Amino acid sequence: MSETTGASYASAGVDIEAGDHAVELMKKWVKKATRPEVVGGLGGFAGLFDASALKRYERPLLASATDGVGTKVDIARRMGVYDTIGHDLVGMVVDDLVVCGAEPLFMTDYICVGKVHPERVAAIVKGIAEGCVLAGCALVGGETAEHPGLLGADEFDVAGAGTGVVEADRVLGADRIRTGDVVIAMASSGLHSNGYSLVRHVLFDRAGWELDREVPEFGRTLGEELLEPTRIYSLDCLALTRTAEVHAFSHITGGGLANNLARVIPDHLRATVDRSTWTPGAVFDTVGRLGGVERLELEKTLNMGVGMVAVVPQESVDVALTALADRGVDAWVAGGITDRGDHTEAVALTGDYAG
Repeated sequence: MSETTGASYASAGVDIEAGDHAVELMKKWVKKATRPEVVGGLGGFAGLFDASALKRYERPLLASATDGVGTKVDIARRMGVYDTIGHDLVGMVVDDLVVCGAEPLFMTDYICVGKVHPERVAAIVKGIAEGCVLAGCALVGGETAEHPGLLGADEFDVAGAGTGVVEADRVLGADRIRTGDVVIAMASSGLHSNGYSLVRHVLFDRAGWELDREVPEFGRTLGEELLEPTRIYSLDCLALTRTAEVHAFSHITGGGLANNLARVIPDHLRATVDRSTWTPGAVFDTVGRLGGVERLELEKTLNMGVGMVAVVPQESVDVALTALADRGVDAWVAGGITDRGDHTEAVALTGDYAG
């Protein structure tokens, strides 16, 4: 009689031991991304956060956000560099939280892989933990899932969720914005984590560029430019609210400057942003030129050099710009708020980019 071997989780493609090893490798990084309110350590079924810290609030409102990194993960995979996209993940989540004035408290992550490579997973978590440190929040837990048969052995995706808190009477947003307010733009570090489907299509499919191509306009290789981490603004924005009066923030992500700023503009008001107040980085011009992408299409897809916007009263402009400069944030007056009148759009981009 012939003997047969029964099926097992390992034979189905899931390596539990590799997953356990990945957890051990990531522990030292997670320990760096903590806050005093975190209770317990990595390895439980849920992360614990001491909510008694919220007693100092009169009426604490919890804010929550979730996001991913999108097809930028393909750049990381092809480059073999896994410890930067965690910054992108954290930035996408916490900077959505801070828009309403919320202080990010903690995050959790979800990493889905075709095959667990422990060192690779640990590198991803290292980047997430470093991003949490830059954002002032804790990484209280996460999940690594192995999906053989659905993802290739080197394929992966990442997502995360975050929670923040804001005093009810200090929530920022459209109801605070007034005629005469000023739009302050904060420079992005590059593409951030949006529009990579267009970028990849133009640079790889149409132009045939390789990631190791040296691009003089970038001063580095194409891959290094595309993998530049997203700037994390949360601590800068929170510091700004303590220094100057701020009426609203807008996180410039997918959809571009006009569409995201419109989300915080009241129905009766209009924001006008003057393109001539800044020069977008070379990568934006390169994508537009190589792909024959019209300016309006670029502006609907990419951040064009602006990663965050603050709307402040006129009397707060100088203080705000000084505060941001002191924190190393390149910021400038980009426009203002007027009555909408007969105009239908909430945001108008005018003029031509400088340079």
